[in-house]
Amino acid sequence: MHLIPLPALADNYIWLLHDDHGNAVVVDPGDAAVVEQALVAHRLQLRAILLTHHHHDHIGGVPALRAHHGVPVHAPDDERIGEATARVRDGDRVELAEPSVQFEVIAVPGHTLSHVAYVGAGILLCGDTLFSLGCGRLFEGTPAQMLASLDRLAQLPGDTLVCGGHEYTEANGRFARTIEPANADLQQRLQEVAALRARLEPTLPVLLAGERATNPFLRVDTDAVIAWCERQGAGNDRVARFAAVRRAKDGFRA
Repeated sequence: MHLIPLPALADNYIWLLHDDHGNAVVVDPGDAAVVEQALVAHRLQLRAILLTHHHHDHIGGVPALRAHHGVPVHAPDDERIGEATARVRDGDRVELAEPSVQFEVIAVPGHTLSHVAYVGAGILLCGDTLFSLGCGRLFEGTPAQMLASLDRLAQLPGDTLVCGGHEYTEANGRFARTIEPANADLQQRLQEVAALRARLEPTLPVLLAGERATNPFLRVDTDAVIAWCERQGAGNDRVARFAAVRRAKDGFRA
């Protein structure tokens, strides 16, 4: 399975997966034109659409793509996604014949209450739940819900490729450095990110193992993050620690 991040809108990534026979599936197509251009450029036929959550920058291109290609749309069970042809819930499997791939559906409430992620072929398509060096804002869910969602994702194999929905890595990294300034893995990742962005290349996908070593939102049980949280008065409870880190990120400007 081949994986292509398509930059779209201000800082989104639309994920295009395809096989060697020209069959493609697209994830969170916020802009139909970007997808159409990629299909033509790579000589691909769109076979299915997967959606992680209802926000317009992730679903805005669906009506045009469905009108042109007539493909199924797999989406969370949320009435705010009107173009869905198949509703998915936690534990479901999405089996596609072309391309031949199977995805497990994982409910990951937090950013939104109905948010889902898809895992298959060594790939994690996680929308706005998990970013490189960060996580999504809590627009609808609670800190406990988001932490539980991230815990589930963090338990996937370390060689899983994390495909988040936005190019936020540089800004996330500047914040992560304030939490763990002595983290050598984080410093190395920041150097890699700076080099990639200087070449206008995506910082995603990224290995989950690397995120476990560098992403403060996956590290609330580590000594360094606990120490930081204790200085904020939130060191004893892991949900409180997560909430403190998320609150600090919400107010971070640098």
